[in-house]
Amino acid sequence: MRALIIICITIASMPLVAIKEINMFGTDGIRRTMGVHPFTLEALPQLGSAIARWAEQKYGNNPTILLGHDTRISCDFVKAALKIGLLRHGVTVYDAGVTTTPAACFLTKNNPIFDCGIIISASHNPHADNGIKLIDGNNIKLSLEDEKMITGLFYDESSPDIDYTQLGKQEYWHKADQEYIEQVVERFKRNFLQGRTVVLDCANGATYKIAPRVFKQCGARVISLNKHPNGININDECGSQHVEGLQNAVIAHKADIGFAFDGDGDRVVAVNRHGEIKDGDDIIFLLLNHPRYADQAHIVGTVMTNEGFNTYMQQNNKSLVRTPVGDKYVAQKLEEMDLNLGGEQSGHIILRDYLKTGDGIMTALRVMEALIESNNFDMQTFEHYPQVLINIPIQVKKDLTQEPLASIIKKYESQLSKGRIVVRYSGTENYARVMVEDCDENTTKTIAHDLATELQKALTC
Repeated sequence: MRALIIICITIASMPLVAIKEINMFGTDGIRRTMGVHPFTLEALPQLGSAIARWAEQKYGNNPTILLGHDTRISCDFVKAALKIGLLRHGVTVYDAGVTTTPAACFLTKNNPIFDCGIIISASHNPHADNGIKLIDGNNIKLSLEDEKMITGLFYDESSPDIDYTQLGKQEYWHKADQEYIEQVVERFKRNFLQGRTVVLDCANGATYKIAPRVFKQCGARVISLNKHPNGININDECGSQHVEGLQNAVIAHKADIGFAFDGDGDRVVAVNRHGEIKDGDDIIFLLLNHPRYADQAHIVGTVMTNEGFNTYMQQNNKSLVRTPVGDKYVAQKLEEMDLNLGGEQSGHIILRDYLKTGDGIMTALRVMEALIESNNFDMQTFEHYPQVLINIPIQVKKDLTQEPLASIIKKYESQLSKGRIVVRYSGTENYARVMVEDCDENTTKTIAHDLATELQKALTC
């Protein structure tokens, strides 16, 4: 019996104190609330200059940069401020406008025009936040050395004077979406979705134009939800974190399936024809029936991957390899072990034979291929352990291995039957995340609530 409960404990919280970090990057680029350093008018040009100097050192003179963004209202401001810094240097910026993170990654990797890329997006976060993701044209994800170099250049007070005879330039690159769509569609049999009805929740984000076009070109009848972005409605009670509307639409339209993306399109979760939610763990399970991945003996997940999936893997002489939360850690492990399939419960799924980062649209299409192959449109997967997730707003990230926090966590671990507790800090938001799994649903709920309550008091002292 599956149970997934997400609870938010809401208390007044203040922004984390901005400090001069050794590495300003989190698990998914640089992400802050607008107005919080470095997302200010003063700091963004400085960051743009640091990125340009890094690109010149890494790729040589006159590097080329693809720049895209999602639909949040602050993207134009961030883009303009970054360009002030970027164009101090001899770079060429190709401005693609609104496009998905996966499209930008794919094009940066496969189009020889580009050395690297910048995506302005805060992914699944609310519209008041924004972020900057950098794309290396060779490896997609930046190395730790790259992140530290950019951080060092950002804080370098000896920035060179502007050479007004060697300024950069920009070009508007309007064919990004079309080039991406053509490249994706050609990877599938013509009209392979003919006769299928698919509901797509575009989260009022970057997929709002691309996703419906891709599915229609593959032959599907498409019902699109949340496809009218206005700058502030991105992820607002819609998309991969709020699937109630998608569930209702799938049932109302008697659709075969529904998919929900996040604001920048690198996540996807699914809803089967009965309106039941299928998360990233389920999607990875379903992809094990795809001919490309059926023989993969090892699957890369994270500490959040449901223990029921691990049990299934063991019963089928396969293994689950866990990493910390963050798709960059999944990508690193896939590379290290030369594997092609892995991902996160949240819906970041990496198909490494296609791209070294998550692409919600491509993942959804591969799922459709797997369902057609197995005729499993009920999307039956594995027996899930009851799992409770609780988010605790925080002011300061205290060391969870130190007292009294370590003893609090250990106390509740001793109450488990054969489950797990994972307590971690979000890499993109000011939360401590508490996850509890166990065999019994009521026990899981009780332990999670009591643990979160006690941790909340210890973390706010």
